[in-house]
Amino acid sequence: MQRHRVAIIGLGVMGRRMLTNMAAHPRFSFSGVWDPDGEARHKVAGDFPAIPIAAGPDALIASSDTDLVYVACPPAWHKGYVLAAAAAGKPVFCEKPLGIDVAESRALVAELARRGTRTVVNFIQSTSHAVALTRQRLDSGDMGAIVGGDIVVHFSKWPRDWQADADWLRFRAQGGFSREVLSHFVFLAGRLLGQARLIAARPRYPADPALSETHQQAMLDCAGVPVGVFGSTGGTGPDRVEFTLWGTKRSHRLHDWFWLQSSEGGDWVKELANIADPRAANFRRLLDDVAAFADGKPHVLPSAAEALAVQELIEAMLRS
Repeated sequence: MQRHRVAIIGLGVMGRRMLTNMAAHPRFSFSGVWDPDGEARHKVAGDFPAIPIAAGPDALIASSDTDLVYVACPPAWHKGYVLAAAAAGKPVFCEKPLGIDVAESRALVAELARRGTRTVVNFIQSTSHAVALTRQRLDSGDMGAIVGGDIVVHFSKWPRDWQADADWLRFRAQGGFSREVLSHFVFLAGRLLGQARLIAARPRYPADPALSETHQQAMLDCAGVPVGVFGSTGGTGPDRVEFTLWGTKRSHRLHDWFWLQSSEGGDWVKELANIADPRAANFRRLLDDVAAFADGKPHVLPSAAEALAVQELIEAMLRS
């Protein structure tokens, strides 16, 4: 099968993570990679000496050697690189969010539709085994009626230690855990239950107006199902990342991103116990779907329009 030649724009945490996994996947090779930071380029050149380091983004995106453009820079620059790929006639795989300005992102989605540019956005759980099993049980009626959902995240430190190089995440202009983490679960709520609508939100910010939110409380309505949202930072203890769907027959609890538990009224029971490392398994499934997208075949990755709907909700939550 064809190896898709990928141009990676942005070599921060996500860019390097995707590069590492794509390099191990049989369906991808690289036309080149680029980042404005010389140290980031130097690190990739040392770790992946066979991958070309481009002199700049424009020629790399437009190159006849590029089949797919992966945009992994901070969100304020997504629009420019996505439009460059669209102008070059290249399909796009973009990190979320599409941007930080809702009006600009609406215009971007309209332009992508006008040009017919095929675009998908990386909400990482869209391809997970846990979500696939949840979807199956929702459709079969095994969970009964869904009476509510809860999204709960807590981080003792924001940004997390492994995000130290992505300093922009701590600032209100582009960062914050609502955009970076809650968005994944707002997307899931909408995909599993129906289009999410914001009922109310109450964020809390630190005294420094430049810094991102420390707390977020919100209520969503997903096709009639109430979904509560709670996020916070600070204190000591383990991080918490959970999405629970409460069913009249069976409830599902997705925790720590990729692990799934269920309950029929008793204690939570581990699901998918045959998968030793759900995180690694999900990255393989994600890239299988990216390859299918690049092939023009069916996949479950979110469209730019789906990502815009999530961005609109998150930005409304942050403004409330």
